[in-house]
Amino acid sequence: MLARALPFLAASAFFLGAHAQQQKSTPSREIMEGDIIFQTSLSSQSRAIQLATKSRYSHMGIIFRENGEFHVFEAARTVRMTPLDEWIKRGKDEKYVIKRLRNANDILTAQTLTKLKKESKKFAGKSYDLTFGWSDEKIYCSELVWKIYKRGANIEIGKLQQLGDFDLSSAIVKAKLKERYGDNIPLNETVISPASMFESELLVKSAVHLERFFSTLDRAQP
Repeated sequence: MLARALPFLAASAFFLGAHAQQQKSTPSREIMEGDIIFQTSLSSQSRAIQLATKSRYSHMGIIFRENGEFHVFEAARTVRMTPLDEWIKRGKDEKYVIKRLRNANDILTAQTLTKLKKESKKFAGKSYDLTFGWSDEKIYCSELVWKIYKRGANIEIGKLQQLGDFDLSSAIVKAKLKERYGDNIPLNETVISPASMFESELLVKSAVHLERFFSTLDRAQP
């Protein structure tokens, strides 16, 4: 029995190994400007975001081409362009998911992409918003992408929620809220989460990624 299984196991290991190796080099041929990329961040707030939103994804950005190379426009410490491969390496296990608009070829015309980039430049250099406010003074990752698409293409990706709509019961979440807000938690603050944008029916998966091999779920309880 074991002898019969060995060829299958060897083939499976080779298949997964080949795709893991392929992941090291970004499949740029399958990427388009305007794509939205998600990952599990290794930041100190990542776990709290996962628990509150019931999603594995805690960071995201929008992909643009700059100087002939793909970059992720993101809100990290500041709002900035980050080379795509560098951005991927910052995530947990270098795993990521790329999604794009349905009918992106029809919607994301050269004119629309120009508008998206024009809107993105208005946020460049701004500080990351640790309190997840809805103003433009500071900005967080999903808010950045949401506002770029809303203002540049009049498309709302994901459902806006209020901070109080999330699961704030975990001790980890409570500690992070206490750290950020003290005793004055703005439960009515408008918020857009990576989870809400990931689950939007306006988006479909695009590029090859390891999610296909390590999970059959797009969203799961962390």
